[in-house]
Amino acid sequence: MRYTIAENARPQVKLLLVATLASVLLWIASWYLPLVGYVVYPLQLFATFIHEGGHVLAAILSGNSVQSLTVSPDTSGEVYSVGSGWFSQLFISSAGYVGTTAFGAAVLAWIRYGFSSHRLLYISSAIIGVLTVMFGVLAPIWNFFANVTIGSMAFTVFSGIVLTVGLFCVARFANAKWANFAVAFLAVQCLLNAAFSLMQLAVITGFTNMHSDAANMAAATGLPAIAWVFLWMVLSIFLISLGLRLYAVSKTTKVDTVFED
Repeated sequence: MRYTIAENARPQVKLLLVATLASVLLWIASWYLPLVGYVVYPLQLFATFIHEGGHVLAAILSGNSVQSLTVSPDTSGEVYSVGSGWFSQLFISSAGYVGTTAFGAAVLAWIRYGFSSHRLLYISSAIIGVLTVMFGVLAPIWNFFANVTIGSMAFTVFSGIVLTVGLFCVARFANAKWANFAVAFLAVQCLLNAAFSLMQLAVITGFTNMHSDAANMAAATGLPAIAWVFLWMVLSIFLISLGLRLYAVSKTTKVDTVFED
């Protein structure tokens, strides 16, 4: 069965393609011009917060407690949770990579169905703010700083505040067209971050003994870590395909973009 891009989706597809091209060009340029990396650095941190937020949500939904959430300057992150059972381990460990992809795909659907980009930016700001306060500050204090250092906690709080305020300001002051572009850019960053992170995880799992979500799954289930990496890749590809399908084909009202009046 052949699929074609819906006529009323063409401005949105153009928006997504430009956001993707801009993201890839910035990523490539950062190899040769390190200063360019600072342009996308906040967006990489945003994707890290979403990744770690997936772990937090899975831990809560499976009845476990979260002791801390930290984000590091190298854009890595870590969530410590207390729980037991292989299902909880499976759910929590899988929720980071798959959750980031799911968030990006959900943002595509949000845009496609004509919901307010300003509202999504406010929601994203609130998500980062809640993760920072509840699990970057209060949870570590409640657990007597068991799994964090003052330095890691300070960077988590600083980056969380900057992202929360930044997203709020874009939501508050950007016009509709630029708010739509900002949301598309966030979606692309989350999807690209998930894809690149899974590729890096495959290398780490295949050639090192570093601690990772895949290693946690291997310890909990006995299935090799590399098998979990490929399973998460398949799930991510499915979610991306679903998001793009909804974005380009489903019927909806037209959304203003920065490319059409």
